[in-house]
Amino acid sequence: MLAYAIIIFVVAALGGAVMALGLMKGKLAPWALSLLHAALGASGLVLVLLTVMEGSYGQRATVALVVLVVAALGGFYLASIHAKKVVAPKLVIAVHALAAAVGLGILVSLVV
Repeated sequence: MLAYAIIIFVVAALGGAVMALGLMKGKLAPWALSLLHAALGASGLVLVLLTVMEGSYGQRATVALVVLVVAALGGFYLASIHAKKVVAPKLVIAVHALAAAVGLGILVSLVV
């Protein structure tokens, strides 16, 4: 299950990178891509939550889940800015991406 979560997060990260590049140029991301990114992130979170509840990966899986939830909260904030048709601050985008990357890195360390 954890391997599926990692694959889903990697695909979400690719979409996030595309959106971030556009946002850094001052362009709003397409809503369809934003929604797909959010759906993939939520799906990955559910799989990580189920993995944590299963208890087979220990405390690092819980830490990864917490970090990814923080990233998701940042994503909700970014979506609220996007809904106002305003380009999000670059710092918020960077913090969201960094939290997601750290969480994903922790997950990858569990399966390597």
